[in-house]
Amino acid sequence: MSKIYKGIISVADKFVPNKFRPLWEHPAGPKTIFFWAPAFKWGLVMAGLGDLTRPVESLSIPQSASLAATGLVWSRYSLVIIPKNHSLFAVNVFVAISSFYQLGRAYKYQLSLKKKESQQ
Repeated sequence: MSKIYKGIISVADKFVPNKFRPLWEHPAGPKTIFFWAPAFKWGLVMAGLGDLTRPVESLSIPQSASLAATGLVWSRYSLVIIPKNHSLFAVNVFVAISSFYQLGRAYKYQLSLKKKESQQ
């Protein structure tokens, strides 16, 4: 861990109220990477939610499938590692859900294109 990060944590440590101490001291709390990695991964969820308004013809099926698969894999992993990381679980569930929704949209679109082609 870097000296700068340790310095920031030691200063912040003095200001954390007793009420929040259990979260602060938790093995997957803000003092560890186990907290910060999922916190920043929420950006991926926000990007996925932003893509819900994206035109369906511009969706990538392979990209959505890989995001859905990694969301499922990491959701499972987050519950078997020690310490259990519930924030990592939550963020990956949201990644998987938004990706499966996009996959559904893309699949329906591809089916409608095939149906149009067969009618011509």
